[in-house]
Amino acid sequence: MIRLAFHGAAETVTGSKYLLECDGSRLLIDCGLFQGLKELRLKNWQPLPFEPAAVDAAVITHAHIDHLGYFPRFVKGGFRGRAWCTPATEDLAEIMLLDSAHNQEDDADYANRKGFSKHHPALPLYSARDVHQALPRLKAVDRGEWFHACGPFWCLNIKKI
Repeated sequence: MIRLAFHGAAETVTGSKYLLECDGSRLLIDCGLFQGLKELRLKNWQPLPFEPAAVDAAVITHAHIDHLGYFPRFVKGGFRGRAWCTPATEDLAEIMLLDSAHNQEDDADYANRKGFSKHHPALPLYSARDVHQALPRLKAVDRGEWFHACGPFWCLNIKKI
């Protein structure tokens, strides 16, 4: 049986995360950060409805933060598989994720200085250190190249659109 669950980018255009399950294997398609209104951003702090450690592999479709930006938090939460992407996405991931971490760290510092956070201390969702721990999980594969992501059922091809 194949099961597809939407854990982001449903009723909104941000936070893309789709969990595809087949015969005991789990593949996450995208690992995006919710952006925009506060009610959406707060979703980034909520526990996922599945354990990151139970996901075998991921596919990151492209390097926009709403498709990639949750990845350091996902790895910090226990994901130990590979995240497959194109070489261009892998190249951009470090820049995008470090910029995102920097912004979050600055926002937390500002909230702590001004004292307006409900949390003491205010913390970033993830840090630059978390990004550096997550980046080795990315694995680039050329467009048009077939590869096995996890288990016998995930034979994928990243095609040029």
